[in-house]
Amino acid sequence: MKYFLSAVLFSGLAWAESPKQAAIASAHPMATEAGHRILAQGGNAFDAAIAVSATLAVVEQQSSGIGGGAFWLLHRAKDGKNVMLDGREQAPAKAHADMYLDENGDVNRDLALNGPLAAAIPGEIAGMEHLAKHYGKLPLSVSLQPAIEAAEQGFPAYPRIISSIERKAKILKRYPASTAVYFPDGRVPTEGQLIIQQDLANTLKAVAKHGKAGFYEGEVAKKMVQSVQQHGGIWTLEDLKNYTVKEREPITTNYRGHQLVTASPPSSGGIAIATILNILSAWDLTQMDLEQDRAQRIHLVAEAMRRAYRDRSIYLGDTDFVDVPIQLLTHPYYAAGLRASISPHKALPSELLPGISDNPKGEDTTHFSIIDTMGNMVSATLTVNTGLASGFIAEGTGVLLNNEMDDFSAKPGVPNAFGLTGDDANKIEPGKRPLSSMAPTFVFSEDQVAVLGTPGGSRIITMVLLGLLDYFDGHDVHSWVSKPRYHHQYLPDRLYTEKGAFDQATIDALTAKGHEVVEHKGQWGNMHAVSWNKKTGAVDAASDPRTTTGSAVVK
Repeated sequence: MKYFLSAVLFSGLAWAESPKQAAIASAHPMATEAGHRILAQGGNAFDAAIAVSATLAVVEQQSSGIGGGAFWLLHRAKDGKNVMLDGREQAPAKAHADMYLDENGDVNRDLALNGPLAAAIPGEIAGMEHLAKHYGKLPLSVSLQPAIEAAEQGFPAYPRIISSIERKAKILKRYPASTAVYFPDGRVPTEGQLIIQQDLANTLKAVAKHGKAGFYEGEVAKKMVQSVQQHGGIWTLEDLKNYTVKEREPITTNYRGHQLVTASPPSSGGIAIATILNILSAWDLTQMDLEQDRAQRIHLVAEAMRRAYRDRSIYLGDTDFVDVPIQLLTHPYYAAGLRASISPHKALPSELLPGISDNPKGEDTTHFSIIDTMGNMVSATLTVNTGLASGFIAEGTGVLLNNEMDDFSAKPGVPNAFGLTGDDANKIEPGKRPLSSMAPTFVFSEDQVAVLGTPGGSRIITMVLLGLLDYFDGHDVHSWVSKPRYHHQYLPDRLYTEKGAFDQATIDALTAKGHEVVEHKGQWGNMHAVSWNKKTGAVDAASDPRTTTGSAVVK
């Protein structure tokens, strides 16, 4: 299938100079430092991406891990190549559309979310090897060393992982290997206590020595499959051996003189962002902001979100299995038709949009952004799905398995853990990759480059969108990551906001337009971004102030 690409801006533009320094922003200081360590050893941004990915897999397991998957969006400076590396998990060969339905035809959410039956075949290790072989400068073994040390020597427990363990305690305690890692001395780790993972270190050493074969074949694979099957899962050795990482052509679109390069299917993020920006291109949102017409701006953005998420629920899935109408969904003419249904004065109830027949949640994914001194860039979003994933660590491997099977549509029209509905395009099929909202993104303009993304489940798309709109308004990287957030995902038909994001006058104005505004109890997201001013060569980096472990370092 060919992807529709808008005309590429600046394709012949010679950048004034390379970045003066390298910048890395990630969710944990040990991961950020691991990336800079690899750069100092002669690696490039792609080698650093391996180090950051692997280290996050050790120290931020509530959000990512080698038992999960990732999308790495890459920009190679020497030839301007943009590509998305698809390390998304895929369904095992014995998976089928009704595997989570009980005798009444209802979804058994426990099976879909907890334990090894919830786990798809991981893709992160295959992606790391591909990065090293095709884009990096250093051997995989060198880039993995910081993660091996973090697993072997331990890392201090911090509030976010402690709270994840507490929330998942009942599930984790079902499985001996999970209990051993997350309940040392029989209790939840205290802040500062070292979490040591020798089995995981040994698995990473096998990968360092043998490449992806050290994970997908050999002793590690045998241990994973034996443990999975012993606890009710359906993995086979053939499932692991047959996994392949894929290079995908990114979604590219233009908005107000900027070129966006973003994630393609099996992510829904890039198409949804392109659709929303195409809809919004008819209005001067920046002027609305300057004129303090905030409620009107939010109304228009929310209505565009509503329509893009409606399309997500109907059309989007793994393009290796379904014919996704990418050219249609990203075309300005299609957006013009969607825009025609938007009233500037009144919200259109989602039930009046043709489509398929509670509260969105989730920050249990992670993101990092990198730019090196050669101008290579990585925007990567990694996930195991929900917090601490399936809760199941395969004995003898230290590998916490994802629960990405819940990202498929277990039953048409039935919401998943993030409140998202889906249809047959995203039904479970052997070897298929579940639909994702992850949206790692680059933005290129005449004099600036931005690299950004975030975790956040169903809200990833809208958080990245709001960061982009803030960039288009002329603000800096620190503003993008801290901007107050709101979200509409078609169903349920509500406009969600962070606590304190809207003042009462704005809420009243939106309510008068027909929106049901629901304020969240807290804040959401964990955005990490870097920028490069091509005129001066200066780079900057920022991590979301909503979390305490984010780390943005320029060196």
